[in-house]
Amino acid sequence: MKLNKLALGTGLALGLMSAASAQTVLKLGYATSATSHYAVGSTVFCDDIEKGTQGRYKCQQFPNSALGGEREMIEAVQLGTLDLVNTSTGPVGNFVPEVKIVDIPFLFRDYDHARKVMDGPIGQDILTKFPSKGLVALAWTENGFRHMTNSKRPIVKPADASGLKMRTMENKVHMDGYKTFGIQPTPMAFPEVFGALQQGTVDGQENPIPVILASKFSQVQKHLSLTGHVYSPGLLITSPRLMNKLSDADKKVFYDAAQKAKVAQRKKVNEDENNGIAQLEKDGMTVVRKVDGQAFRDALVPAYASYSKEFGADNIRKIQEVR
Repeated sequence: MKLNKLALGTGLALGLMSAASAQTVLKLGYATSATSHYAVGSTVFCDDIEKGTQGRYKCQQFPNSALGGEREMIEAVQLGTLDLVNTSTGPVGNFVPEVKIVDIPFLFRDYDHARKVMDGPIGQDILTKFPSKGLVALAWTENGFRHMTNSKRPIVKPADASGLKMRTMENKVHMDGYKTFGIQPTPMAFPEVFGALQQGTVDGQENPIPVILASKFSQVQKHLSLTGHVYSPGLLITSPRLMNKLSDADKKVFYDAAQKAKVAQRKKVNEDENNGIAQLEKDGMTVVRKVDGQAFRDALVPAYASYSKEFGADNIRKIQEVR
């Protein structure tokens, strides 16, 4: 009897140890703060996979570029040293060239247009290009429409931006477009941006309202112009190495969780767009709400000629015609 009790106790202990060891903690990184739109989307994703796998998988989040800039985190996912990254598309085109087309300035009319493209056949087809590059894109998330800030002067038309040294993402498509405005693009990893603005190494930067808010750029930038010059999607990316370990049921949990993350992240972008501009004004920024959008589009004509050669005029037109 004692032997049976001992065997039963040993079995229970081993079972508990096995259950504990079966939990996998995944590292998920992003560049912005723990209160940002990326944090909101990432938290929904993490909560859903923990719930959907009954605790067998859970996340440890690393905000504020704790694991490096976006390019470094994507590389780490590709190498298998990081499990997940919630990133803007800024550096992604360096890994998956097909992504670059969505970074073209003034390609999207508004959020409704952009989201229909990303959720429709065009956006979903781009996601299929990732596995051959050693990456798996679980879903498009969102960063938002990008606007210009600087410490020198208000920007209403391209001539106002001419000569400004502006931090940009490490993205040739963006940089080629900005040069047509007379801007001196200065590619720089995101963790370096606040310090560079503070020290005057660059005059300005361009980012969506949620990033400008979360990064407290109002502390080091005087002028905000609502140029909306680029729609910046986001992506929740993992690796084939991780996905190949999952059962079909768990894969579905991950993909479903990524869709919920997308919805939550977009909702936070909407909230920040609706409320954040007034907050930035309270924080001391001067906001130009009405810019000369047509003048910016006209200035982009030379860049669009090169975009058409690189991506195909028909492919650009298909995106523009989505309704």
